[in-house]
Amino acid sequence: MAKGKKNEPPMNCSFCGRPSSDPNCGQMVSSPTGESICQACVTLCNDIFENEGEKKEQKKAKNIVPELEVPLPAVLKAGLDKYVIGQEHAKKVLSVAVHNHYKRLKSQYDKTLGGSEYEDVELDKSNVLLIGPTGSGKTLLANTMARMLNVPFCICDATTITEAGYVGEDVENIILRLVQAADYDIERAQIGIIFVDEIDKIGRRTENVSITRDVSGEGVQQALLKILEGTVANIPPKGGRKHPQQEYLQVDTSNILFICGGAFIGLDKMVQRRIGKQVLGFTGSEEKNGPKTRKKYIQAGAGFEPEDLIHFGLIPEFVGRLPVFSNLLPLKKADLIKILTEPTNALIKQYQKLMAMENVKLTFRKDALEELAEEAETKGTGARGLRSILEALMLDVMYKVPSSGDVAECTITAQVIKGEKDPILKTVASKATKK
Repeated sequence: MAKGKKNEPPMNCSFCGRPSSDPNCGQMVSSPTGESICQACVTLCNDIFENEGEKKEQKKAKNIVPELEVPLPAVLKAGLDKYVIGQEHAKKVLSVAVHNHYKRLKSQYDKTLGGSEYEDVELDKSNVLLIGPTGSGKTLLANTMARMLNVPFCICDATTITEAGYVGEDVENIILRLVQAADYDIERAQIGIIFVDEIDKIGRRTENVSITRDVSGEGVQQALLKILEGTVANIPPKGGRKHPQQEYLQVDTSNILFICGGAFIGLDKMVQRRIGKQVLGFTGSEEKNGPKTRKKYIQAGAGFEPEDLIHFGLIPEFVGRLPVFSNLLPLKKADLIKILTEPTNALIKQYQKLMAMENVKLTFRKDALEELAEEAETKGTGARGLRSILEALMLDVMYKVPSSGDVAECTITAQVIKGEKDPILKTVASKATKK
């Protein structure tokens, strides 16, 4: 790196051809092969590279949203109907929320959508809260919705999150799950959807002021406030705890739709107490009229008010950031029978396929299905109760049939469900004799 000396002829720039004696060239850099380049050409090349990089980033950011196809609410609900039985209101709420989420993204890049009359109107996102007992289909709704969408979608658990600085996961880790679902494409992650399960587990333990910190309850709610509303969050690229020397990923959560779900056990009693239907006294009719009263006033989320969620343990600021909420009702006997037979992934179909792999035809009689539904309804664990009952019922069958090699048909009756008889097995020889 040198300018021409007095005793040496001036070097010429291999790019612009100007000599090193030209005051506009600046310093000259020579290569081992003899070519030279002046400082002015180096600066010009650097500007070209920077502008090209900015154009690519702008193009990348602008092309993601316009390429998205806005799914119709009816199409989304039809997809949910294939896997989820009942819960019509919750499926409508989810379908409309996702549809509006796509339209909101589109409107940010095309201001003319909706007409020039509303060109300056900005759309706010509406995060969703799903309330329902265990086994009613909250997580299944989220899983099914994830398969139908063409934006990043992730499901995370709120039970492991703690306030910053304490043992457990930071709140920002739920954003990291979305970034990982988008293969670390930040632009795609910023238009994704996050389902936060078990959100009721971060409720305050008591309404009274405690002298100890509620690091996994109210502290988590406060940390979630800005993320739900929209902020630029610092995300550790590999998860774990934050430390000063670590480089962070900058993720804007303004366009991320949050869907929260929780069982909120005991919330129905709070609603009943608020509307004045609580019965007191030993001779009252609480046991007789209580469930009917709850079902009457808690239909599709209509009976819940924000004040009920606040009494449960959610802080007012957190409730305000979940403006849309829906209630999933407990599954009835008829719903449980449909769950056994109708969905694409119905439990009976799963066992029939497993037995078909052993060349065995598995049949459940109508009375057996009704008995299964009654037992699951008694357990009160919803669709999950069906799985546990079937696992226990089919244990001996799944153990003996592959070893026998001569079973052609297996029939399950109500007496088998009750444990009074064994399944009816037909061998290959008896089937041939019958013919």
